[in-house]
Amino acid sequence: MKSTEIASYLKNNPQFFEEHAEMMSEIRIPHPYGGRTISLTDRQLLTLREKNKVLEKKLHELIEFAQYNDLLQQKVHQFACSLYTANNFLDAASTENMVHVITRNLKEIFAVPHAAMRLWKVQPPGMEVMTFVDRLSKPICVHHAAHDTHLWFGESAPQLRSFALLPLRSGTLSMGLLILASEDEQRFYPEMGTLFLERIAETTSSAIRTFI
Repeated sequence: MKSTEIASYLKNNPQFFEEHAEMMSEIRIPHPYGGRTISLTDRQLLTLREKNKVLEKKLHELIEFAQYNDLLQQKVHQFACSLYTANNFLDAASTENMVHVITRNLKEIFAVPHAAMRLWKVQPPGMEVMTFVDRLSKPICVHHAAHDTHLWFGESAPQLRSFALLPLRSGTLSMGLLILASEDEQRFYPEMGTLFLERIAETTSSAIRTFI
């Protein structure tokens, strides 16, 4: 009889263990982490402990992820409040100041090393960049700057290894591009979730419509 057949029989006939309960304590099997043998009951306890450790690790990871998301949510709220305050103090001629406020707050609140922003009516880019942004339905994260946008970062450009591109929109039309960048290749990466980046793009777009 094959071992798979024995396993299938025991699985389909649980009463076997009730009928031969005394046998459970007599069976000795190799310890998974040593040369000695242990009872089947002890081996089951080890298996349960191992499963519990895996579950505890997953629970810990979920709690950490939830705390991280909560912290990001708080930062997005703080960023939105900072732009609301700036809108109340800056007049319609202060587009440049508003851009400065946005990029400065992104760096300070989210600890982003570099942030650059261009508004089409103030600093129109090349046709390639504008066409590229028009096609973006939401923010994306990449390891290479799009077209010539790396030039927006001046002397820091050669050291940058990751970018988050946030299209700024008024309805269906693009009106600018916000780029977050870092020397760390893993700060922004293609598989990264963009939910909070979308919130930042929406908040920024709403704030600058007054100045466009």
